[in-house]
Amino acid sequence: MSDRTESTTLLHHKEFVRFWAADTVSLAGTAVTTLALRAVAVLTLGASATEAGLLEAARWLPYLLFGLVAGALVDRVRRRPVLVGTDVARAAVLALVPLAAFTGTLSMPLLIALMVVFGTLSLFYDAAHQSFLPLLVPTERLTEANSRLEQTRAGAQALGPLGAGALVKLIGGPLAVLVDAVSYLVSGLLLATLRTPERPVEAPPKRDLRGEVREGLRWVYGHEVLRPLALGSHAWFLCTSIAGAAYTMLVLDELRFDAFLYGVTFAVGGVGGLLGASLSGRLGQRFGLGPVIVAARWLTPVGFALAPLATSSTTGFVLLCAAQFVFLLSAILDAPVEMAYRQSITPDRLMGRMNGTTRSANRSMIVFGSVIGGGLADLLGNRAALWIAVVGLVVAALGITFSAVRRARM
Repeated sequence: MSDRTESTTLLHHKEFVRFWAADTVSLAGTAVTTLALRAVAVLTLGASATEAGLLEAARWLPYLLFGLVAGALVDRVRRRPVLVGTDVARAAVLALVPLAAFTGTLSMPLLIALMVVFGTLSLFYDAAHQSFLPLLVPTERLTEANSRLEQTRAGAQALGPLGAGALVKLIGGPLAVLVDAVSYLVSGLLLATLRTPERPVEAPPKRDLRGEVREGLRWVYGHEVLRPLALGSHAWFLCTSIAGAAYTMLVLDELRFDAFLYGVTFAVGGVGGLLGASLSGRLGQRFGLGPVIVAARWLTPVGFALAPLATSSTTGFVLLCAAQFVFLLSAILDAPVEMAYRQSITPDRLMGRMNGTTRSANRSMIVFGSVIGGGLADLLGNRAALWIAVVGLVVAALGITFSAVRRARM
């Protein structure tokens, strides 16, 4: 069957198309806010590297605190209402950022507090989102469906930061955040139109939240392939968040590139992500999921190794763009095949807990990594922090290479 026929067949799943459209709108706005919030912190509020790291950590702190519980709770309820409700609530939270800016009350503590609330809502959304996709398409199309979603993510990462940089320069960071608030509202309205029936949720004779959480943990960390895959991902998120915190300060503070050029580096990275999403499914079919995941994990340190070599010259800017290109290529080359594998082998009743457990631990690593990265950047310098992250990524890649992951197949 040709690629064209396969794509057309997937597009015939109308519920998936609407789900995909909602994801597209939301991701486009998120790409704007990710850059806009960093610009607000560094350029508007004068945040230090440590404060910028704390802001990034605040968004992911709920995954550390409530992640395991969220997965178990999502498995108890229908997932569509969770998706719609959290989207609308996130729109309201983000709208408070420009409101606070216009009333003169915006500060780093308030921004951090809003990101904690935003992160809590995102935690429940993510657990439901990854668990809902297998209801929309057949199992054999999960890799393709995840690839389509990752192509959207990569496109948003290519165009979003570019638009965000321009918006921040023209209207300021707070108003740029408002764009994302509107995108979440539109996404929620689109998701509300889905009519895919969900399985009836059967309540056990006695609810045991602790036991349900333990069951999810046993599934993820007791499985021959899921265990090293999860542990490797945790290390990957820790090291890339260390690198990300140092990268922001290197570009905006040390090298003095403006918000627009900062956005351009992420836009170039998004092009790498688009390439990764386009190749992921094909390479997975040809070589197997495991080898693709291993190769992607080795590409990540290669990308970040370019950043500390950059200067404020044109050549330095090209190196920063190349660093983001290789990083996003590696990240999104990995994501569709990894997610499809996890979704295909996990029973539906454990889907929320599997996603919640894995994602909460990964996002918890961002909490630690962002704070560590900011602290290392302030203490040792941005370039030293980046090199430390690169060494960590190499060690993580070695671990994946010699694990059962390399033999993973659908």
